[in-house]
Amino acid sequence: MTASVVAFSLVVPAAYAAPTTDTTAALAKDLNAETAKAFLDSFFASEQAKPLYVGASVVIVKDGKTIAESGYGFADLESEEPVDPASSLFRIASVSKSFTATALMQLVEQGKVSLKDDFSKYIKGLKFDNPYDAPVTIEQLLTHTTGFEIQDPLPEDIHTDYDRVVKLDDYALKHMPPVVREPGSSYMYDNFASLLQGLVVQNVSGVPFETYMEENLFEPLGMTNSTFLPKDELKERMVTEYGVDGSVLDHYAIDPTVMPQGGMLSTAQDVGKYMVSFLNEGAAGSGRILKGATVADMQEYRSYAHPLLPDTTYGFEAPIQLPGAGSSSSVITKAGDLIGTSSLMFMIPEEETGVFLTYNKLGPLRDLFYSAFITEFFPDIAKPAELDPAFEPYTTEELEAFSGVYSDLRLRVIVSTLGAEGDGSLVISDSFLGPRSLKQVDDNLFVDGLTGKFTAFRLNDDGIATYMKEPYLNPLGYARKGVEPAGFADVPADHPYAEAIHALQSLGYLANDAKAAFGPEEAATRGGFVQALMEISGLSGSTSDEPAFKDLAGHPSAPFIQQAYEMGLVKGANTEEFRPDRPITRQEAAVMIWRALVLQYPAELFESVKLSGDTDEWAEPAVKMLVGLGLIGPEVKQNADGAFDFLSKATLKRQEEAFILHALLTSPTDAIVAGLMAQQAQ
Repeated sequence: MTASVVAFSLVVPAAYAAPTTDTTAALAKDLNAETAKAFLDSFFASEQAKPLYVGASVVIVKDGKTIAESGYGFADLESEEPVDPASSLFRIASVSKSFTATALMQLVEQGKVSLKDDFSKYIKGLKFDNPYDAPVTIEQLLTHTTGFEIQDPLPEDIHTDYDRVVKLDDYALKHMPPVVREPGSSYMYDNFASLLQGLVVQNVSGVPFETYMEENLFEPLGMTNSTFLPKDELKERMVTEYGVDGSVLDHYAIDPTVMPQGGMLSTAQDVGKYMVSFLNEGAAGSGRILKGATVADMQEYRSYAHPLLPDTTYGFEAPIQLPGAGSSSSVITKAGDLIGTSSLMFMIPEEETGVFLTYNKLGPLRDLFYSAFITEFFPDIAKPAELDPAFEPYTTEELEAFSGVYSDLRLRVIVSTLGAEGDGSLVISDSFLGPRSLKQVDDNLFVDGLTGKFTAFRLNDDGIATYMKEPYLNPLGYARKGVEPAGFADVPADHPYAEAIHALQSLGYLANDAKAAFGPEEAATRGGFVQALMEISGLSGSTSDEPAFKDLAGHPSAPFIQQAYEMGLVKGANTEEFRPDRPITRQEAAVMIWRALVLQYPAELFESVKLSGDTDEWAEPAVKMLVGLGLIGPEVKQNADGAFDFLSKATLKRQEEAFILHALLTSPTDAIVAGLMAQQAQ
């Protein structure tokens, strides 16, 4: 996952291979208490599943009752305390969003809130930019189509000060994002939209959000072990959480103190009660939490890239793609991740079936589980999609409408390059999977030749692709096509660095002005390089008012240099100067990149890389890594002995800087490293 360079450990999840199954001849097993328990016991004992959890809690409901409820592994490994689905308390992370949406829909059906209203009608005092004529509506908050700039929890929001109280409205006022895309035009998984839903619930109801949830959902459903505001007795029952390497994680809190978008604590048993009610048209004992018509509204998908790739309903999202089948619109799901925990709730309303799984280790167990469960009990959902065998793919010329550079709306570091091939197909490439073909099977729908999954596009009125949904790398949003690069007056189309420079221009990292000069032969500066490295990593600079270097005051790159210092990418102390305007040498730039990548790729993989020319000893591991990963431009030559001259002590030119930055975003370095590891294992 090189594409994030600096921020990979903060924002980019590993790309896990989806399980593949041949379901064409599968027969559905009857889902009942006996078969459900047998499936769960077999699944969690399997060699595939066991490495992916420490403790897991699961509940299955069908036809208005719980048919299976089990715990596997440990709530705490050291004490060997077993998981109890009735009492083991998990953070259910973003599964909380479905409960928040349910609360908001209660107010909609009561006529206190309108789906078509500007959401700011219900939240006074918010200040944010919206350059479009259309407001952001309540409905768009529910479907993640707001057009907001991404505003996820910040690193400083995660802390261990349990006495700290940050109110929901105060947090919203401080962190409210601007609107950067036309509301309703695109899907981007939006944590802040769900936070605002909770604030609407609080303001319209006149009681704190957590109180509303207690009185209007948890109490009517008998969810006695669920809360958005942990009580002492509940906190004591929280499971221990573990890192992906199995290490014990310290308990932590997140601002705001009450998080509608992801702060709910619950048990598998309690979530089962919610699913029973939802699948029973909102009935809860002698009362109900929702009207049947409202439940039906929440089950309907409102956003699509293609019918085989639905996006969201009011409060739910599409399931993972099963290869060849796409994402079934007959299933509604909600997944959630936080540090040390992952969860998945999915329901098949037509079958009156619901499943909830939660486990105390972040990772892909839920994808494996979902595929296995659907294949076992509902194989029709996993069957290959019915496509028109007579469909005529577009011509190579027509496919040019899809060509370009795309960046993910949530994670800009995920960049894909698309181009039309002579055989009438597209080729897509990114830094995770490398190049592979996209075969067209329907209007604006393609099959990925490597993953077997569908990729879909949205076109503008002129028939040009504007957004892409590529669900393997990020199923939770679209990628936006970059603008047509205008080029620079001093970078002709045949310039050896033109592709990299124009791609960065298309993605918005360079000014898109054909009359401007780029200065390809000019020296890159230390401050400019650090800023560019931070920006392509999706980072916006440090807010610290204690600079690490004494010569940064007032410098435009100062926040980025400070951030790089805090992350360990640059070294020094506040008694030293950074000299941000000094030209940067190529080996200095290599070392800054290496300090991020060495956490991802072991330096010893590149020890056999041969160097020629003059490189200082302290920079050799970094230079070898960049050469080994192919992060070098045409200026680097290989001699007859196989050694590379990185020109380490030369000044890095702006054209070379552009090439390296573009390569960090697009080169398939994960695949390169996998190949090196395979070679060394032989």
